Amino acid sequence: MNHAQRGIYRHYKGNDYLVLGEAMHSETEEMLVVYRALSGDYGLFVRPKAMFLEDVEVNGQRQPRFKLIKPLP
Repeated sequence: MNHAQRGIYRHYKGNDYLVLGEAMHSETEEMLVVYRALSGDYGLFVRPKAMFLEDVEVNGQRQPRFKLIKPLP
């Protein structure tokens, strides 16, 4: 996947997030993913797209940092 499509994602630590879309940093032109927590204080976050889409190692196994669980139109 080359983009973070709108939808609900599960972070590898277990929390769910709603991806609202992608945005470009106004100074560096780095692509960012804009997303909101679906629990707690429902915080709004941005993360570099490359980091959002990368795999992480957990207990010796590679897995996505965020996994799409429900795409939205």
